[in-house]
Amino acid sequence: MQDLKIGALAKRTGTSTPTVRYYEEIGLLPRAIRREGGQRSYGDEDVKRLTFIRRCRDFGFSIEQVRSLVALMQDRERSCMEARDMAQSHLDMVRVKLEELRALERTIARFVESCDASCAGGPGPDCVILGDLAQSAPLRHAGAGSKRRMSRQACG
Repeated sequence: MQDLKIGALAKRTGTSTPTVRYYEEIGLLPRAIRREGGQRSYGDEDVKRLTFIRRCRDFGFSIEQVRSLVALMQDRERSCMEARDMAQSHLDMVRVKLEELRALERTIARFVESCDASCAGGPGPDCVILGDLAQSAPLRHAGAGSKRRMSRQACG
C-alpha cells in the first residue's frame, strides 16, 4: 500500500488538491487516514477510486451519476446493466447537445457570412451581427424543430 500525500495523489490522478478535498467532503472519496502531523495519507485504492471518479467526470457524468457508478462498482449484487443504462442515457443527452451545438454553429456561420456580405469593415454599430444579437426574440435551436431567424439588413 502506498503512502501518498494529497498533492501526490492529485498529481497521479490528474486532479487538483481542492478537488480531492471536495470529493472527500461530499463523500465520493473516503476520508483520508491522517498522519501524525494531520497530513492526509492515501493508498492504492484511493488512487483507483479517484482515477475512476475523474474519468467519469471527464466523460461528463454528473456528481450524482458518479455517485451511482461508484456504488455500483462496489456492489457485486447489482447488475452491470445499470451502468450500461446510465451510459446509454448519458449518450442520448450528449447526442442532443451535439445537435444543439451543430445548430448553433450553423447560426454563427450565417452571422459571419451575413456580415461579410453586408457590412464587414463598416462602423461597429451598423454591423448585422450586432443587430441580430440585439433582437428581443430569443434564438431557438434548429434542432428543436424551428429555424433560427436572422435579419438580412445591410449595414448602413
